[in-house]
Amino acid sequence: MSTAHPPLPPAQQKTLRRAIRIEWFTIGFLAVAITGVNLVMGSSQAMKAAWIEDLLSLAPPIAFLIAVRIITKPPSDKYPYGFFRSVGVAHLVAGVALCTMGAFLLFDSVTGLISGDRPPIGSVQLFGTVIWSGWLMMGVMALTIPLPIYFGRVKMRLAKDLHNKVLYADADMNKADWMTAAGSIVGVGGIGLGYWWADSAAATFIAGSILWDGLRNTRAAITDLMDTRATTFDDHKPHPASDAVLEYLETLPWVREVAVRVRDQGQFFHLEAFIVPVDAAMPTLADLRAAQQRCEELDWKLIDVVLILTTELPDHLSNTSAGNHERQAGSEVTSERPVRASGSALKGAAARWLALG
Repeated sequence: MSTAHPPLPPAQQKTLRRAIRIEWFTIGFLAVAITGVNLVMGSSQAMKAAWIEDLLSLAPPIAFLIAVRIITKPPSDKYPYGFFRSVGVAHLVAGVALCTMGAFLLFDSVTGLISGDRPPIGSVQLFGTVIWSGWLMMGVMALTIPLPIYFGRVKMRLAKDLHNKVLYADADMNKADWMTAAGSIVGVGGIGLGYWWADSAAATFIAGSILWDGLRNTRAAITDLMDTRATTFDDHKPHPASDAVLEYLETLPWVREVAVRVRDQGQFFHLEAFIVPVDAAMPTLADLRAAQQRCEELDWKLIDVVLILTTELPDHLSNTSAGNHERQAGSEVTSERPVRASGSALKGAAARWLALG
């Protein structure tokens, strides 16, 4: 087995460069937004929650930029599997930060709503004219809506192309950003109309959104670090790369039975294939090497493929292999060929979600 990890394919290298650029743009935008919101937020709970949410939005892009630098480091004696897990660690850090601050803000907002806090919103003199501060708050928040919508859509496509869950979490965070801005506008506007509770209610909504994003991303990061079966970038279903390898290995004349397990190491996959060979057609080293290379060519994410000859399949994988002939047709496509997702794999994914939920 080769231990040298090849670079990304040209298309993914281009995508990665674009992702890095847009993350730097995101950080620049957030720096301006955080400053602007801080200048006008006053004593509004909704504006305070929106400001903190903008601060937290810095975590995913910073984590992504750090992780993409670390994963390029070669394996060492201390880290024989390389540093690909840094993506998963960054994902976990971002999720925990969201959970912690979301829980704090939710408690703060709910207690304010119960106690009946009425935040005063005064007036300011601007260019010789006295205006209500609420107009400034709503104006600043309105300006922070368009770019997060754009960033989120672009990052979602890039996350899919790179299979990068930190980038996906960041795209999800951008969605929370513009929803938070809209919620804060409603809260401040409600105060202006005389509904004192609108501010605390909007802050509660924002805090709940932050907490939900944190819980979802933390759960996804933990399951990946625990070597759950590799899934698509959005964790919705098992990744089709394992079925592609199964289909290919079953076509080899010296393979009687085969089962695979794939772990997501953060953007790249480690795959182990357990093969029961045909007794009369034992493979040579050249056969094994050719099969390994072909498996790695099926998907650019498969950079670590191990073929293991055995007399029988492991018990926990034999059922997966037996159900391999009952796959349902699907539309997922790997980098170089179409594959189908197995019904049993989908059931297994649903079971894991139920157990974690």
